[in-house]
Amino acid sequence: MKELLNLIKEQILHFNLIRKLAIYNIKSKYSNHYLGVFWNILQPLMQVGLYYIVFGLGLRGVRHDVIGVPFIIHLISGLFPWMFISQSIIGGSLAIYQRLGLVTKMKFPSSVLLSISFTNTLINLLITTALLLILSIYYQLVPIWHYLWFFYFIIASYALIFGISLIMSTLVIIVRDTNNILQNVMRMAFFITPIFWAIENATPLMVKINAFNPFGYLIGTYRVAFIRDHVNVYGSWHDHLFYWMICLLLLFIGSQVHYKFRNKLVDYL
Repeated sequence: MKELLNLIKEQILHFNLIRKLAIYNIKSKYSNHYLGVFWNILQPLMQVGLYYIVFGLGLRGVRHDVIGVPFIIHLISGLFPWMFISQSIIGGSLAIYQRLGLVTKMKFPSSVLLSISFTNTLINLLITTALLLILSIYYQLVPIWHYLWFFYFIIASYALIFGISLIMSTLVIIVRDTNNILQNVMRMAFFITPIFWAIENATPLMVKINAFNPFGYLIGTYRVAFIRDHVNVYGSWHDHLFYWMICLLLLFIGSQVHYKFRNKLVDYL
């Protein structure tokens, strides 16, 4: 527990550094592009368009609403948070491996790189979520206070993603195959998470699987914030308890693994 508290303290003490480097990374990434940071919203929209053609027009045929919400909005409310979650986990797992030289030169904790990676993808999420917020307000999909759930979503996602990143960022350096395994796991999770489909219309088996899927919890919470007006809170107290137990377990294991190897990672490169 001491290691976990130290990690939290490191993130708080280096908050300004995390913010500045995250913004710098985004600016430098698109510095040679004519459209610049506009790609942050253009790429997700192109992906949404592709999935809508395949799943909305191709497989579904005649357009139908999903729980009273147009399918395209339902699709956006699943894809935007999923892209954020997936990119955050993949990026977090490679954050230390790709920037280990920077840590040795600038002398700041390597755990800060995980928060920088998360902040990069969070900025992208804020941009894409602005589009969903406009649609939600225009169609009056939820009461205004529902939007507060988005802030809970950010906190909950950070706890899960930071815990996973602590573990995977170390394993990726020690065992390089881990990154390929993680990418395949995320691809499988994409299809068992209620992104295209609604949990309310799912089979009993998929409902049971989703109950143990922390990504499903996050997607459900995100949708309650913007498009689900028939519920005030996602899931039951069992879902919330299970999710936060998973987060605490990952954070505890991750902090132990991170502190055990953080000073030895250069030896594995």
